[in-house]
Amino acid sequence: MTDLVLTSARVLTPDEDKAAAWVAVTAGRIEALGEGEPPAAAERLDLSGRLLAPGFIDLHVHGGGGAHFMSGDADECARAADFHARHGTTALLATTIAAPRDELLRAVAAVAGTSILGVHLEGPFLSERRRGAQPAEHLRPPDLDELAALLAAGPVRLVSLAPELPGALEAIAAIDEADAVPALAHTDATYAQTVAAIEAGARHAVHTFNGMRPLHHREPGVLGAVLDDPRVTCEAIADGHHVHPAALRLLYRAKGAGGTVLVTDAIAAAGLPDGDYELGGAPVRTAGGRAETADGILAGSTLTMDAAVRNAHAWGLPLIDALAAATRTPAWVLGVPKGRIAPGYDADLVVLDRDLRPVAAYIGGRPLSTASGA
Repeated sequence: MTDLVLTSARVLTPDEDKAAAWVAVTAGRIEALGEGEPPAAAERLDLSGRLLAPGFIDLHVHGGGGAHFMSGDADECARAADFHARHGTTALLATTIAAPRDELLRAVAAVAGTSILGVHLEGPFLSERRRGAQPAEHLRPPDLDELAALLAAGPVRLVSLAPELPGALEAIAAIDEADAVPALAHTDATYAQTVAAIEAGARHAVHTFNGMRPLHHREPGVLGAVLDDPRVTCEAIADGHHVHPAALRLLYRAKGAGGTVLVTDAIAAAGLPDGDYELGGAPVRTAGGRAETADGILAGSTLTMDAAVRNAHAWGLPLIDALAAATRTPAWVLGVPKGRIAPGYDADLVVLDRDLRPVAAYIGGRPLSTASGA
């Protein structure tokens, strides 16, 4: 018998928008969905008046709820993931910052001791010129031995780097060979350097517009290259501080829902009151949803994925595409069976109210508590 049937919801798969449908779950996977009379099940839940979508997938998140992923502590990593789960994020990549090699190895190994989907190595192979809040003293060119050790330490699924650095193209090839995603971040690369990186295997752009050479009509740079190439998916931090709504709309029009990825870049201070915190040992102040260093540089965000979806939709993206950018597309980037409500996919689901605020969530068909109205 089917384990669970969720009925009478408006279901956004997100490929389709079904006004009133049911979703059947068995053994942690979606067994079927349809309209009309649902199948018999051990448990049946009526979601009338609610919207059912795939759980959000955040490819770029440093922490939340007072916990962070550089701690080297599996319990703290789990607390950060639990905070974001309460906002509908059912899968995420625990994201690092530039740090000494041993500290990065401990951070990756700690995530290996949790149920977190994987790790995004953001740094240390980044440009000093476009470093943002990344600590300058820990930036360095790619080293294949260090990269191999990090890839072996735990579930590294995405590695971002600056393609203009010495050895970057060889590192991109090594990342690709390890079945992780080579990504471009914190880079001052020219258009030609970026094209070479894409040809070498880079296929994702981290927090597009931020931490990269700006677009120029005679030297399009990294931004022009990633917006122009359909092989590259592009992240955006839709918090109203990192990008203007018009910039998100331009990204969406260039890449479509299949190339646009919403992320949070959230730090440990996400979900906490405005105040003084830190990122990588450096002081950070949060106020009004903005996190910045003492010299005014943006230092991650306090965003959650449900708020990113609400913002993207309010700024002009159709709801089905805003949801796709938070579910289907990041799942496609990683090549995991998530991000869709379809037979055979993981039963990672979020229940939303009419204001797109999460009221319930499921990971593998298991119910979680959520930050209703958060």
